[in-house]
Amino acid sequence: MNKLFSSIDTLNGVGIKREKFLRKLDVNTPYDLLYHIPRSYIDYSHTQPVFDIKIGENCCVRSKIIRKLSPNLTAKIEIYKALATDGEASFELTIFGHKYLFETLTDGEEYYAYGKLSQYYDKIQLIAAHIVPITAENLIQPVYPLTNGLTSNMLQTNVRESLNIAKNELSDYMPTEITEKYELCDLMTALQNVHFPVSYDGLEIARKRLAFDELLFLQLGMQFLKYNNGETTDFELKPVDMPNLFPFELTNAQKNAIAEITADLCRNIPMNRLLQGDVGSGKTAVAAYAAYFAVQGKCQIALMAPTTILATQHYNTFCDLLGKKAKICLLTALLSTKEKNAVKNQIKNGEFDIIIGTHALFQKSVEYQKLGLVIMDEQHRFGVAQRAALISKGNAPHRLVMSATPIPRTLGLVIYGDLDITIINELPKDRIPIETFAVTGKLRERAFGFIKKQLNLKHQAYVVCPAIEESEELNSVVEYCEMLSHGYFRNYRVSLLHGKLPAEQKDAVMTAFKNNEIDILVATTVVEVGVDVPNATIIMIENADRFGLSQLHQLRGRVGRGKDKSYCVLISDNPVEEVRDRLKIFSKLNDGFQIAEEDLKNRGPGDFFGKEQHGLPKLKIADIASDMELINATQTCAKEILEDDPKLEKHHALKVEVMRMTARLKS
Repeated sequence: MNKLFSSIDTLNGVGIKREKFLRKLDVNTPYDLLYHIPRSYIDYSHTQPVFDIKIGENCCVRSKIIRKLSPNLTAKIEIYKALATDGEASFELTIFGHKYLFETLTDGEEYYAYGKLSQYYDKIQLIAAHIVPITAENLIQPVYPLTNGLTSNMLQTNVRESLNIAKNELSDYMPTEITEKYELCDLMTALQNVHFPVSYDGLEIARKRLAFDELLFLQLGMQFLKYNNGETTDFELKPVDMPNLFPFELTNAQKNAIAEITADLCRNIPMNRLLQGDVGSGKTAVAAYAAYFAVQGKCQIALMAPTTILATQHYNTFCDLLGKKAKICLLTALLSTKEKNAVKNQIKNGEFDIIIGTHALFQKSVEYQKLGLVIMDEQHRFGVAQRAALISKGNAPHRLVMSATPIPRTLGLVIYGDLDITIINELPKDRIPIETFAVTGKLRERAFGFIKKQLNLKHQAYVVCPAIEESEELNSVVEYCEMLSHGYFRNYRVSLLHGKLPAEQKDAVMTAFKNNEIDILVATTVVEVGVDVPNATIIMIENADRFGLSQLHQLRGRVGRGKDKSYCVLISDNPVEEVRDRLKIFSKLNDGFQIAEEDLKNRGPGDFFGKEQHGLPKLKIADIASDMELINATQTCAKEILEDDPKLEKHHALKVEVMRMTARLKS
């Protein structure tokens, strides 16, 4: 029997309780335990004398137990203490709640104790969460993600047993030519050293191998899905002569994007393409061209946006460009039940060519007659299941994804590995760069005066407040709006927009702002994407240090959409020099891709997608921000493998691992 993939309760010491706790950590087999990677390590070989340690510091002390004291079992948390010495100073070794750890201590024996030095009246205490004998085999000890009921010692014991099982049952799935080419250690060495490293050099070698594996499986999984799904579409369109749709000249980047997209639409394999471009680069015009090309091929087109505001704007833009050439409808929560039912019937009967909306587009009650092209704006705001639900409304329709978040290309190839990527890296010739200033709150009055000058020129302004806690955010933005409307800007029309307003009210405010019925719009980041008001020429962003550079760039892109020069003012009172430098760098950059690269260096990929990487399994070992070299290496490696072996028939062991990853991608 293969013990490595048997139930976790086959390990020694894993009874009903421990099994339950381990399954909470998604550890179901000994194999899973091998990949329950430590979140950090404690180096017990670097000790300090107590006299050299400041109160409140974390430290490691070589501690000899003088005598164990009676525990305090009446407190909310049981407190165990022992009188100890480091040879010069005496102190109390204090343990909260860990009876088992306390019982392992023996009077007269020496231990390494790691914790925080504290003072209680005249007594020095070392509050120790981690203690090991000085005879411990490894002095670099793993610290695991835990749950209540599990200790690090319990996990270490079970991990050691799992490693012993793996030595007999686990073979290295990585071909020798790859480990040699990329200078990778063997799998067992990597697993042994990531859990129980003898040195930090050994730990780094182990981490490199396991991170390489993880990224390679991800790359292969994405590419394998892309090239081996066997999908064909009913909507293989034919080239047609297209009329001139636009009252403006397209950039070369837009023309190239259109050429790539229309070529895809004329294939029998469904297009799966990401259209990525900076704020104001003209992605919507390209999408409108693709939509009308599909209309010519007798298809229905669904365009899904993440918010009602953005969906409405797309609807208005498409009506302006294609209103006389195609039948277009808007399907959002703003419609009454009667209106929704009427629109749904018309969609089902094929009376609309282009259907624009929000999540309403993939509801069960919505049926399409001939859905041939699905366009998704800001796709990372939709979950995998939501995207799949819309795509399933047609018979393998073509898919075009738009993103205004200029993700660095390397990161994009990981996040969107199953998509072909088209980048619009050119702005229209008439776009005037936005002038940006980063200042402290001391210059807020001057900034207000600058805004007033723009208002007196009959322009409009945004003032953005950061997202904090929802309740705080709501209060702060409401109070801020009242302060402006009753104070410095009392003679101007000031209005408020935030995410907690009902959809109809948000739509009404944005419509009023667009119609120049509001001078200053005070808003949260709900204005970040998609709002297009050419007459708005200045945006002031409060507490700008709370935002990532990419998000600041998105916000800045709300102005500069007309023919007048526009401005962005960043207000921050954060005294940290690194923060100020970051905002100064941003002030000098207008290229979204450069800004994204800078953001990735400073903040990591979470800034693009929030805490989770949407549509991707969570990476346990690799880090997209710091492992760029490994990402490049695994992209090259995956490409070479699949060019030689597209079905992975020669790489069976690798294929098994890729299938595991693919299953997680689809789930």
